[in-house]
Parts: sequence; structure tokens; C-alpha cells
Amino acid sequence: MYIFTNEMIREKTMGHRLSKIYTRTGDSGTTGLGDGSRVAKDDLRIAALGDVDELNAIIGVLRAQITASTINDTEKAEWDKSLSLIQHWLFDLGGEVCIPNYNLLQPVCVEFLEKDIDRMNEDLPMLKEFILPSGTLVCSYAHQARAVCRRAERSLMTVHTRDQNIQATALQLLNRLSDWLFVASRTLQRAEGGNEVLWQKNINDTI
Repeated sequence: MYIFTNEMIREKTMGHRLSKIYTRTGDSGTTGLGDGSRVAKDDLRIAALGDVDELNAIIGVLRAQITASTINDTEKAEWDKSLSLIQHWLFDLGGEVCIPNYNLLQPVCVEFLEKDIDRMNEDLPMLKEFILPSGTLVCSYAHQARAVCRRAERSLMTVHTRDQNIQATALQLLNRLSDWLFVASRTLQRAEGGNEVLWQKNINDTI
């Protein structure tokens, strides 16, 4: 069961509370969208919802890991605020995918990410080599979230190619979020005093 169910969308848009978790309506391999229509559970739209759901869950793990890290409390609060916004936007994105032609996301989400990318980049050295998705635990979780974000973006684009009803802001959000997560991974690595793990061209020579 994905977090973006027909019942939850009604709760969000109509003020109803979700009181029953299992409905048995999906036992035959179909699931309900927010507009009342039913599709196969392996439909492209449901696959995209699953990828967005997975991304949101990993962002939650990243939030928890930052809270438990050695990063100072002021920076922890700033990270938590940003990641909370991102989780809310991803939930709204799920609502848009669940209800075709429904708008929840606002351009401010993309604008925020762009400004935050620029802010973080000001304190980072210019990259001269490729970096590996490795480092501290918080840095590594940010890289994992970035990779899942790219997959979610691909899934959403596949749905849009077929249905032509994914909003531009939704695609922009995931594209910009993957960039944000890359810069965040570098920033988090340095926040805990770590060095970036660089790709080595002649790594086979070390064997």
C-alpha cells in the first residue's frame, strides 16, 4: 500500500480522516487513483508513485541520521527544516501523480532548492575530480537519496510521455532535488570533518 491512496487524497482535499487501513479492494491486482479510477498495480503511474514514496522514506532516514550525527545543533535545525519542506513537497508530488491534472506543488519549491544550492556551493571548493558516493553515513544517505531521486524523475517522465499530464513543476522539483542532494552530500561530508572520496583513474594499479 502506497502512502498516496485514494482515501488519503480525499482526506487531504476534503478533510476526511483515514480510519481504515485495509480495504481488500486491491486484492485482485488493481488499485484506486485519487480521481476514482482503477489501474493495475504495475501501471507506470503506480510505479512512479512507489519511487516517490521510496525517495520520501530515504529522506526521512537522512533526517534521522543527521539528528544523530556530530553536526552542531544549529546546522542540524537548518537541515531538518529543509528536509521537512522536501518531504512535504514529495508528499504533494505524490498527490499530483495520484490525481491526474491536479495541481498541488508551487514554483516556490523549485526556487527554494535553487537558492539553497547556490548558498551551499559558495562554501564548497570547485570539483576537479569525480567523487564517489561514499563518505560519512549522512553523506552516503544523501547520495542514496540522490540516486533514487533520479529514478523517480525517470519514472515520472515515462508517465508524462504516455499521459501528457504531469505538471512542469513536478518534473522541475525532482530534477532540482537531485542536484540539491548532490551538493548536500558534499556539504554534509565536510560538516563532520570528512574529506570527499575521489574517483581514482588508475585504481587498478593499486591491486
